[in-house]
Amino acid sequence: MRIAVVNNFFPPRVGGSAHMAASLAEQYAARGHEVLAITAAYADAPADETKDGYRVVRLPAVKMPQLGLSIDFDMSFASLRPGNWRRLRKLLDEFKPDAIHLHGQFFDLSWLAGRYARRHKLPMLLTIHTLLISDNKLYGGVFRFLDTVLVNPILRYLKPRYVILDKLGVDYCVERYGTSDANSDYFPIAVDTGNFEKPLTLDVRAEHKLGDGPVIVSLGHVIPLRNRLPLVEALPSILDKHPGVKVVVVGRVYHDVFLKRAEELGVADAIIVTGAVPKADVPAYFAAADIVTHDLNGGCGTASLEAMLSGTATIASVTEDNYPGIELRNGENILLVRPDDSEAVANTVIELLDDPEKRALVAQRESAMVRANFGLDVVAEEHLRTFEKLVTEADVLR
Repeated sequence: MRIAVVNNFFPPRVGGSAHMAASLAEQYAARGHEVLAITAAYADAPADETKDGYRVVRLPAVKMPQLGLSIDFDMSFASLRPGNWRRLRKLLDEFKPDAIHLHGQFFDLSWLAGRYARRHKLPMLLTIHTLLISDNKLYGGVFRFLDTVLVNPILRYLKPRYVILDKLGVDYCVERYGTSDANSDYFPIAVDTGNFEKPLTLDVRAEHKLGDGPVIVSLGHVIPLRNRLPLVEALPSILDKHPGVKVVVVGRVYHDVFLKRAEELGVADAIIVTGAVPKADVPAYFAAADIVTHDLNGGCGTASLEAMLSGTATIASVTEDNYPGIELRNGENILLVRPDDSEAVANTVIELLDDPEKRALVAQRESAMVRANFGLDVVAEEHLRTFEKLVTEADVLR
């Protein structure tokens, strides 16, 4: 098959969506399929390159201005650059895809490539990575409005087959986009197990002068949906029992309320913010940690699953039925707390630090669970089976 993978986010940009799109593209190519990845220009990344067995084309894009709002995010839009629709159409005409894999329901490249797929009657999968929700009533209202008047009408026109990653996504897509079992597949987030089988690139404890005390790593961009407030508000209790604890926040900070709250609580000295780090360094941060906790506002994303895979005890905030078809058992193969529950975070962290043997056992079970259910090879095979079915059905209808 010839598969076009489309995502505004793509390496060297860091983030779960970017890494998942690239990892799946690499897996498709490794299995003998021809792959073209189309994305938005980013930093000094080449406009056109071949890597990992497939071609990557980065279209000129306009970067969204940073307005100083708590919802600022590093996004670029290709549709705002003249000629990009023509460039995209030419790329796809020359490539002649059998199917298109779109990533992100509110990205303009998904809309443009989806329009092409609709016009040419090509099967397309659309993976829903980020939910347009916020605890802030104003932002939440704006997001719901955008979903209603912009995103949903576009999706109703495109008619993709949805790939939904977890129960939160299922509930959201049913409410906002009217999805159902008839037009959706429920594949979990893909985790690149190979990235955690390589030698570590960095001595994180030495790099950040962490010493030998307990370390909590929280990896991922800080945005309103992952604001780190439950962890910060748990810190006074944690530090009372384990005074030497350090919290290392890894990722770009787009929402700094957690730092202001840390100052108010007098725990700012326990927090180290590194900014974004290369993907290759991520395993080293997990290896340096005693505990990883990233998704505390409701969720269990790529960073949390990678942390579990690495063999580090990891706390998340979803329900045990979060992944359709995958059995999660709190305290056995995963560590779960209620969303936005700082007391539960404090109690769980203290219990894990007090009992290293339990911490190691749970970490081992988490790793085995992720490897068996979320491994990139497993998830890529599920995607390819779906593509093959869709392509066969499309050929019959032509």
